Amino acid sequence: MDKIASPVIYRGMDRAALDAGYNNSAAVADSQEWVARWRARSAVIRAEPNAHLDIAYGARPRAKLDYFPAGRPRAPLFAFIHGGYWQRNDKDGFSFVADGARPHGIDVALIGYTLGPQARISEIVGEMRAALTFLANTADDFGFDPARIFVGGWSAGGHLTAAVCDHPAFRGGLPISGIFDLEPIALNYLNEKLLLDAAEVAAMSPLRTLPNPKGPLHLSVGGAELPELQRQSRDYAAAAAQRGFPVRLSVLAGHNHFSIMDELCRPEGALVGHLRELIRTAQ
Repeated sequence: MDKIASPVIYRGMDRAALDAGYNNSAAVADSQEWVARWRARSAVIRAEPNAHLDIAYGARPRAKLDYFPAGRPRAPLFAFIHGGYWQRNDKDGFSFVADGARPHGIDVALIGYTLGPQARISEIVGEMRAALTFLANTADDFGFDPARIFVGGWSAGGHLTAAVCDHPAFRGGLPISGIFDLEPIALNYLNEKLLLDAAEVAAMSPLRTLPNPKGPLHLSVGGAELPELQRQSRDYAAAAAQRGFPVRLSVLAGHNHFSIMDELCRPEGALVGHLRELIRTAQ
């Protein structure tokens, strides 16, 4: 008996292929080793005496941020949003990104958020907006320049960066390996916890809504990442450029979904260079 083919549900892929097309952890054999190293490195940074941890910007338990000053008055701020497909990880495991920016006199904030299914993606975007408003309103307390808030994020954090690029406090963005169209997420295994529907896909996909950014965006994706992740960044960059928005795309050769973060945690890393360029451009 001939095997019955699985139905195609998205861009020529059946459900199994679409699941695999967005499973970054399975695609990178040593992904868990990367995450373990990030957590160990982050624990050291969180133990520093000048670290400000678990500052509430909202009412929910995860609506908190950590702040790591560079030690210079009126510094620019890099607000980083972690990844994990909106349903995994936490800010505590990403403090290591401060190692890249602070040697250049850039303060760093790590923004936490409520995970799915406890929050819908629209609610998570709302938390990111609340966090940026909180940071802008408390800049004097922390000592950074409220006119120089730059936002970046990895994976789901890249989506959240693009989703809030029209916030009044936003001066530039660094989406890394981001998701900009939620339709394939709604069709694959990730939606078991996210519970996306058609209305939320339409309203929360930056590729579809194309909010006008308050500052330039520099997208990055690894040249060794899954094809769908690379396509997502290419499509968003092309759509934004068509609207005349200040959006650039860099493909970092040889990097996978996890190794690309090395370029953000080293002072000489390519992503730190992109951040510094955004800050120079805004001055």
